[in-house]
This record gives sequence, C-alpha cells and structure tokens, in this order.
Amino acid sequence: MTAVWACDQQLAGERALHVDGDLIRSRRLFHEAYVAAERDRDGDAMARAALGLGGVWVHEHRSAADAALVRARQEHALQLIEPGTALALRLRARLAGEEDYRHGSSAAVLSLVSEARRMGEPEALTEAISLAHHCLLGPQHASERLELANEMIGQAGLTGRPGDLVIGMLWRTVDLFLTGDPRAERSLIELRERIDTQNHLAVAFVVSAMDVMLSIRAGRFLEAEKLATICADQGEAAGDVDATGWFGGQIGTIRWYQGRIAELLPVLSELVNSPTLSATDNSYFAALATAAAAAGDHRLAAGMLARLHGRHLADLPRSSSWLMSMYGIVEAAHLIGDAEIASRAYALLSPYAHLPIIASLGVTCLGSVHHALGMAALTMGDTSTAIAHFRDAIARNLGLNHWPAVTMSRWRLGQTLALRNGIRDQAAHRELAAAEKEADELGMRLPALPSDRRRTMTRTVTCQRRGVQWAVELGTRTALLDDSVGMRHLTVLLANPGREIRAIHLASGFAEAESDGMSAQPVLDDVARRTYEERLAELQAHIEELEALQDNEQAAALGAERDWLVAELAAATGMGGRARQFTDDEERARIAVGKAVRRALNRIAMTDPIIGDELRATIQTGLRCSYRPR
Repeated sequence: MTAVWACDQQLAGERALHVDGDLIRSRRLFHEAYVAAERDRDGDAMARAALGLGGVWVHEHRSAADAALVRARQEHALQLIEPGTALALRLRARLAGEEDYRHGSSAAVLSLVSEARRMGEPEALTEAISLAHHCLLGPQHASERLELANEMIGQAGLTGRPGDLVIGMLWRTVDLFLTGDPRAERSLIELRERIDTQNHLAVAFVVSAMDVMLSIRAGRFLEAEKLATICADQGEAAGDVDATGWFGGQIGTIRWYQGRIAELLPVLSELVNSPTLSATDNSYFAALATAAAAAGDHRLAAGMLARLHGRHLADLPRSSSWLMSMYGIVEAAHLIGDAEIASRAYALLSPYAHLPIIASLGVTCLGSVHHALGMAALTMGDTSTAIAHFRDAIARNLGLNHWPAVTMSRWRLGQTLALRNGIRDQAAHRELAAAEKEADELGMRLPALPSDRRRTMTRTVTCQRRGVQWAVELGTRTALLDDSVGMRHLTVLLANPGREIRAIHLASGFAEAESDGMSAQPVLDDVARRTYEERLAELQAHIEELEALQDNEQAAALGAERDWLVAELAAATGMGGRARQFTDDEERARIAVGKAVRRALNRIAMTDPIIGDELRATIQTGLRCSYRPR
C-alpha cells in the first residue's frame, strides 16, 4: 500500500513540475515520495523523487540547509541505482549543473549534454540542455545558448512533457532579449500564446517579469511598478525563490530612471544580505554602492565597491546579473570619482559593447553597454571616448525602444560635449535640451555631474608649478610647459579669472589686477614671491638631507629647481629688494606682453590642442589683459 501511495505522489509531483510548473506543490510531493521510497528501500523511486526535488531551474534551494539536504539525497540515490541508466544520467546532470552554477562554470554539465546525445534518451537530453543553458547565461555565451535552446525545442516533442517545450521556448526568448535581437518580442508573443493554452506557473512568472521590463523600456513607470507587484505575487504563487530579488531589481531600475535611487538605500541595505539572492548575484552590492553614492554616503559606496572588486574586479563571476553589476559599479565609481575602478570596468565591459544590460531572464533592462562604457570613460577623463560611446548608446537604445535609456544617454552626451567643448557648444545645447524635454515627458529626474565635474563645466584653466615646469590644467587634461616670460604672464592671468590686468604691470612684475576701475591686490609681488621663497627653503632642506644620504642624483635634480627659483627671485627684484620696473611706456609693454603670451599659447596648443584652443578663446591681450572663462 505504501509503495502504491509513493508512486501516486511521484506521478503527481511530475505533473506539478513538468506540466503545471508549480514549484511549491512539486517540492512537497517529491519530498513525500522520497520519504516513502526510502522507507521501502526502493532505490529507483528514491532517485526519481530526488531528481524532482531539484525543480525546473538550477539553484532553486537557496538556504544552505535546504540545498545540502537535496544534494545529499540526490548523491545517495545515485549510489543505489544502475550507473549506466538514463535515470542515473539525469541525476548526474542535475548534480553537475548545480555545481557548475555555484562556481560560474559549465564544463561538467556540457559534457553530460554530449553524453545524453549519445544515449539518445529525450528526457535526459532536454533536462541536461536546460541545466546547461542556465549555467551559460553570462554575456560571453550568447551564440552557444541559442543553439541549445533551439535543440531543446526540437527534443521537447519526443519527451511527451508539455513543460519541456514551454521552457525551450522561454530559453529562446531569453536568448533573443539578452542579445538585443529584434525578434525577441515576436518570440515573447508566441510564448505567451503557448502558456495561455497550457499554463505553466514557473514560465508565466518569467513572462510577467519580461512585461515589466518592456514597460520600463517604454517609460511607463507607474504601469511598470504595478506590473512588478503582480509579477512578484505570481513568483510567490509559483514558489520561485527569485520573486523577491527580481522585484527589487525592477523597482530599483524604475527609481534609477526617476532619479530617486537614494530613496532605496535602507531597503537595499537589507536586501543585499538576503538568503533568497543567488550565490552568483552581485548586482545588489553594486546597486547599494550606487544608492549610497547618490545619497552622499561615499564611505558606504566605497566599501561596497571594495567588497565587489576584492583582489580584482575580473574575479566576479560572469553570471546572468554580471552586466547589471558592472553598470552599478561604473555609476558608483563615477559618483565618487574613482577613476581606477572605472578603468578596470571599462576593460572588462569592452568586449560586450554590442549587448544590452539585462538582468537574469529578462527581468529588467538598463539599456546599452555603450552607456556604461561612456560613463567609465568620462570618469577616467577621456571625454572624446565617452562621447563616442554615448552616441552609440543612443542609437542602440533607440533600437531597443528603451526611451528612458535614450534620454539618459542623450543627457550624458550633452554634459560630456559641454565638458569638452564648453557649455556654449551648440551640439551640447541641442542634446541637453532634447534630453530635458524627453525627461519631462517620461517623469525622469536627470542626474547632475558630481560637484568637481560641474566646476569644470565653466572651462576654468589653472596653472601650477611642477618642479621646473608649469602644469596647465583644464578639467582632467594637463599640458606641461617649460618656463618662459609668456608662461609667467599667463600664470598671473589664470590666477585672476575675470579681472583686467594692465600689460605694464604684467611686464614690471607687479601685476595689479583692475576691474571696473578699481585696483585689486598685487599678485606676483605678494603671492608668487612668497611661494617661491617658501619652496626655496623646502628645497634647501631636502637637498641637505639627500647630500647627507649621498643621494647625489636626486640632490642634483632638486638643485636645478633651486637654482631656477634663485634666478627668478633675483630677476623680480631690483636694488633694495624693490620690484623691478619694465618701462613707463605702456605701448611697448602691450607689444612685449602680447608677443610673449601668444608664444606661450602656441606652445600650449602644440602640447594639447584642446587647452590651447580654450585659452586662445578666453585670453585677451592689449593695454589691459584678462582671462575670461566661458
């Protein structure tokens, strides 16, 4: 009687799993069947029940205790049955798939796919293919996944289990979305029609998640939020442990485009340690880093980034959430100004520039990888590369019908054009205006550049002494120039943006700045001379230390700078320490200063054309000279 009851439980469990996609009910039924079979010491029945406990997907059992129990039952049952049977192969494939998934690999389960092909047993082959497909969701396996999905669809007709065809169709739809294939939505419609006639709870949950993603792409945020709640309810009804994590990812995407990601900081702080998250899912760490940075908590953001990149960012497993994780890493690095992490992320993301950033099985989408590459390049200070990526991102996001992502990429393009060319740049103005209009229509709040980058939007050029050279800086760009009379004049002008300085004062070494007829404080006399004297004292102390240590090479290098400073101070003063005068003839001063400044500008332009062009547009010479940033 017990054996008959156990058989009935087994059959009911298989129907719940392979026909209805009811993960909760199937787990209960397979558990009861396993306990009864174990009591009867029926190895084959134990094996079938243990196999069913694995479910449809890999890693369905997230808690350490549940996962260990299921694995122990499967391994024990495998020892009780004939090793060359199809049932043994199915169990081995399940165990290999779980192990590969935990380690971010696929070799073991793929070898069992090959073995199942040789055996020619349809159920073993479809199950092995589905498990292998789940282990190949990283961006590097796009073509391999699609071949497996198509093979599974072909094999599904031979198993007699309706769920195999539905899952094969789902995998194909997922693959098309993950590669940005324009046939993806057509495939989704076909899949939806299939589950309308043959409902499968587990697959219907994934389809509802894709509907949320499409609503986000359309910019219908209120609708997407309602659908996300419905989707989460469906996931819980089906018994899918991903219901909580997927809901969080969908709401996080919506809040990101609404400019409200900082609001989720408390929720993300709890979710990041949730046992329901996949062992290979790092996207919540990245999301928390972004939310913390947006909220101004740079310490927490830096901590989350450090947890992510560990010894090296390349160590992160290339799972189905890897691209989402990298997007968050890039955005957080930008917000806290971490160019090193941005550079590492750029190198890792570059091979996948052609892909969209989609989480898991089509849960949510953040647009083209080109956008993340553009943000990384912007953080690195490479505005030209960033601009190229943002242009590509706009084109690809248009192809995805992802209007919030189009708007975001257009906004970043406009900001970066203004950063490179000046806020008056017409192309920058067009992109920014278009993005603002689109954002208003979609209900988006667009992000500003961090405060240090906002300052560079004014295109302020600075000049500082570096050893015996001058460092002329514009944003992240630097040009190193040897000393000259013209460079000294430029230094004074750049130190007093917006003020007029008489050419004769520049030539004489006083450089009194004047604005609206009012004299400003002396610049070169009071500031530069004091700085030179302080630096001279520091150099002398360092040189004496190096000479005591017999480091003659380094002492000689510092001695060259010391000698230059001594000469400068001597040239700037006359008898009694008074500032040396050039001449009372203002016309001669105008000509001399103008020529010296133009020579300096030409040398800067040869070193860095962008800085040179900026200075030529903002430096004015004549009887009165000035620097007026745009």
